[in-house]
Amino acid sequence: MSTETHVADSHDLIRVQGARVNNLKDVSVEIPKRRLTVFTGVSGSGKSSLVFGTIAAESQRMINETYSAFVQGFMPTQARPDVDVLDGLTTAIIVDQERMGSDPRSTVGTATDANAMLRILFSRLGQPHIGSSQAFSFNVASISGAGAVTIEKGGATTKERRSFSITGGMCPRCEGRGSVTDFDLSALYDDSKSLNDGAMTIPGYSMDGWSGRIFRGCGFFDPDKPIRDFTKKELDALLYKEATKIKVDGINLTYLGLIPQIQKSFLAKDVEAMQPHIRAFVERAITFTACPDCDGTRLSALARSSKIKGISIADACRMQISDLAAWVRDLNEPSVAPLLGKLRHTLESFVEIGLGYLSLERPSGTLSGGEAQRTKMIRHLGSALTDVTYVFDEPTIGLHPHDIQRMNELLLRLRDKGNTVLVVEHKPEAIAIGDRVIDLGPGAGTAGGEICFEGTVDELRSSDTLTGRHLDDRARVKEKVRTPAGKLEIRGATRHNLRDVDVDVPLGVLVVVTGVAGSGKSSLIHGSIPASAGVVSVDQVPIRGSRRSNPATYTSMLEPIRKAFAKANGVKPALFSANSEGACPTCNGNGVIYTDLAMMAGVATPCEECEGKRFQAAVLEYKLGGKDISEVLGMSVTDAEVFFGAGDGKVPAAHAILKRLVDVGLGYLSLGQPLTTLSGGERQRLKLATHMADKGGVYVLDEPTTGLHLADVENLLGLLDRLVDAGKSVIVIEHHQAVMAHADWIIDLGPGAGHDGGKVVFEGTPADLIEDRSTLTGKHLAQYVGAVASV
Repeated sequence: MSTETHVADSHDLIRVQGARVNNLKDVSVEIPKRRLTVFTGVSGSGKSSLVFGTIAAESQRMINETYSAFVQGFMPTQARPDVDVLDGLTTAIIVDQERMGSDPRSTVGTATDANAMLRILFSRLGQPHIGSSQAFSFNVASISGAGAVTIEKGGATTKERRSFSITGGMCPRCEGRGSVTDFDLSALYDDSKSLNDGAMTIPGYSMDGWSGRIFRGCGFFDPDKPIRDFTKKELDALLYKEATKIKVDGINLTYLGLIPQIQKSFLAKDVEAMQPHIRAFVERAITFTACPDCDGTRLSALARSSKIKGISIADACRMQISDLAAWVRDLNEPSVAPLLGKLRHTLESFVEIGLGYLSLERPSGTLSGGEAQRTKMIRHLGSALTDVTYVFDEPTIGLHPHDIQRMNELLLRLRDKGNTVLVVEHKPEAIAIGDRVIDLGPGAGTAGGEICFEGTVDELRSSDTLTGRHLDDRARVKEKVRTPAGKLEIRGATRHNLRDVDVDVPLGVLVVVTGVAGSGKSSLIHGSIPASAGVVSVDQVPIRGSRRSNPATYTSMLEPIRKAFAKANGVKPALFSANSEGACPTCNGNGVIYTDLAMMAGVATPCEECEGKRFQAAVLEYKLGGKDISEVLGMSVTDAEVFFGAGDGKVPAAHAILKRLVDVGLGYLSLGQPLTTLSGGERQRLKLATHMADKGGVYVLDEPTTGLHLADVENLLGLLDRLVDAGKSVIVIEHHQAVMAHADWIIDLGPGAGHDGGKVVFEGTPADLIEDRSTLTGKHLAQYVGAVASV
């Protein structure tokens, strides 16, 4: 018998040669297939650029190319990554941290197909029988109609009367949203002014733009009359008039009342996903209350009337998933056996992955990054596919140390089925399970993008890389904690799963709120601290930005810089904006020219006119401190801080913002770097830097260690200390044990998740928590700081 290896078995490596995506510097690496490889390195070192931007992106692009040109025309086009050779790729399934859809009608059930299966189940077994699965869908409205239709038969034309009806499950009052809105009209306009005098206080509504043109030319009211003097008919037209075609200065336009316009433009998205100024307006002007007709279930009375064993579909979606899984297990109906089997598997996967505390009616836009990532994993658990490349972006985000072990087991199970598992990770407990570790660095941004280490976890420990040196870092509990300067009282908190919680949050110190995922941490802090307490909240909602957005525009630093350039040269500030008058006319301030090639990847070529500098040549003649605007945008934050701090380029407003960016560890970013190229950790810290200027005495940070390397956590703790020492109160919702150990006071929620949580199980100092050791957090923290476990 021949022992020669078959040629087909020789393709057991993914080979990458000459990768140059983002900050990668001609990276070449070989990754073993059917193994678990962990990618480590500081935030911004190039991990995501290699794993997601190169390997996963090329795999998906090549799969898309197997479809016909017609189908590809409907798919997003992807350019080939900047890499010389990519060999041995397999189908990539990406499970990233991107938040799930922000559509208010998207729920955990609709996002995972669990709702679709429940709808079929109720349409088959529900009593009384009310119709097909559509009758149980809150996204389908009930409609009916009748009329004459023209039919051609055998060359003759006849008219027949036809009628139709669709039975949907949508609640007619809230249109399947579960909540109704009530508008505070005083937040929409100042009724003592006329429209022409600037009565409108809605973001984006200006009498200078199209909206002003429509209001002046519609003829439904007098724009020079104070709104309080409007007749009932005029006020109704201003607020509620449905879409009406009008002609203004010979142009055909559509007039729509303020309320339907706001509902269409602002409320079509989830509040959490809105831009900050829009979100502030919505929270100020609009009150959301549970729909009184459907009690927030989104479903019509007919859909709620059909039941299985006394449970309606609304009851099923409202149950905690672990309870719903038990209810489905008790259903024994041979006629729908395949459906029950699939539904059971989906619901049990939720429990297994640590999300059994959710309910199917939970809006998907309210899930944290970690919860969204684990929800996406559900459809892959139990999949019969093998030889697939699974790509995970920090799967331990949002997980208590107790839950990380379970996640590790799931990753190993995917590998053991013959799949290649690539994981970008920072937590030592997750790095420990890797068959191979690839460490990128040595620094971040331009100082990174190189392979520093390849090998086993044990070899990493003894290597002299930044990750290797910090892998066994263990924070020590502070010997002396700060004394509180007061307290914030929370009484009778009942939001989500909280059980009438009373707790005093100390002020003037570093407070860490912890507990297993789903124990009620965010509900307690975000839902119970009054807005009047002067709270500055830095949540997990990722910052969005186009390729025109950069750190200078996002932090509003470009405004004082433009004004300084304008003042120094005696010209208009608009000249120094690549999005305004100063933009290169050839590329419209993009720096590159995009050529759309339909279903094929578009081509981006550097603009020959401005050579990628984005500005007109005449604008680059104007200098500030010896540098033109494009040179300033090309500077790193560290260099810019020195430049704007003293001398001819001194701009105090810009210098203050740059100092905060250095404080959060983003000194290596360039001012003009597109936000689309920033990693998740970099975006989180950029957001933190902008909020540090907000006026407020209480800072609430939601998992600020997300995307941070072990070495960067130390810098974050220094930043938190500086905030507290400056007289601020800092409340951190966190699972990272180094942050817990550094706290002055810990509030631990639990004991479990969902209806097994919602109680305060411990309040006190980290030292007391370790000594107490009665909670899961206490046991893990004791283990982490090296305390001897009690026998």
